[in-house]
Amino acid sequence: MRDENCIFCKIANGEIPSATLYEDDDFRIILDLGPASKGHALLLPKEHYENLYMLPDELAAKALPVAKKMITKLTEVLGCDGYNVVQNNGETAGQTVFHFHMHLIPRYKGDQVGLGWKMGELTDEERDDILAKLREA
Repeated sequence: MRDENCIFCKIANGEIPSATLYEDDDFRIILDLGPASKGHALLLPKEHYENLYMLPDELAAKALPVAKKMITKLTEVLGCDGYNVVQNNGETAGQTVFHFHMHLIPRYKGDQVGLGWKMGELTDEERDDILAKLREA
């Protein structure tokens, strides 16, 4: 299933040209046009799923091994010092294109890529509340 209005559907299926790094029956990996760092890539499924919640389990199970294969190869090619694999779900979480995708972001010492957050503290009350609600769900 594809969404005719989705730019990532069009890119993933070759309707819009892209710098394709990898392709198989289920996924296309392209260089991001607005990279956080040199070599930033996007893993796109060819079918349209709004986010991880909608992605079928069998496709989700394939996504991480494909990402691993790609970042392993790119680490060697780019000589980067590490990798962030980022996947956002929902506008509040930073998702701007509502087609499931994973960011594969090479990291270089001193690169100033801002992917951090302020560390909080897990209180005993919050822990107990979450665990209790999860058991009830």
